[in-house]
Amino acid sequence: MLLSCAELQQVSRDIANSRSLSEQQVADGLQQALSKGVDKQVSKLTRENGFYSNPLVKIGLPEELSKIESTLRSLGLNNLADEGIKALNTAAQEAVEEATPIFLSAIQDMSFEDSKAILLGENTAATAYLREKTQIELYTKFEPIIKNNFQKADADQIWETLIEKYNQVPFTQNVNPDLTDYVTTQALKGVYKMIEQEEIEIRTNINERSTLLLKQVFALQD
Repeated sequence: MLLSCAELQQVSRDIANSRSLSEQQVADGLQQALSKGVDKQVSKLTRENGFYSNPLVKIGLPEELSKIESTLRSLGLNNLADEGIKALNTAAQEAVEEATPIFLSAIQDMSFEDSKAILLGENTAATAYLREKTQIELYTKFEPIIKNNFQKADADQIWETLIEKYNQVPFTQNVNPDLTDYVTTQALKGVYKMIEQEEIEIRTNINERSTLLLKQVFALQD
């Protein structure tokens, strides 16, 4: 929930004047919260079928390929369509393992001013901070891994077969999308989505504040 200007000023005074919490403790509390969210949620995505079984982040087909799926299913090729979609999600799942150290580096670089802006910001302010600080680096890290995973898992062959079969269907327009870029972008969206969910939970659910410092810091924004 957004705070009014008066409430923001009061919380800012509380942080500045609090004898129980130093600026460093406020920063440490935010870093704890972000580290907790990253560790918990990224690890969920790296489990077997971490993307494929999670409706929040499951990677479907790009619009250009959605007609392939419907055409294959209309021809009774449901298994082939499912196999193609699962291959996309598996490639993303393995790439996300590289995310945690990049996130933790961004968290460690957080200043007190960053921490205060996050604490006084919207319920997803910390996620927005991480997106700004990590998105380019994560894309650069994910893209070659996803490309390699496509080859390793034969996903490139699966989709080459699917696209070839679709392009042979009469009266259809040939397609040839860049699946590596698409899955990399969707994997990033999935990671930030899961961290966003964790941030909202910590901000709104007192029981999610697992340490005394988290309780003290987030009490300032309650």
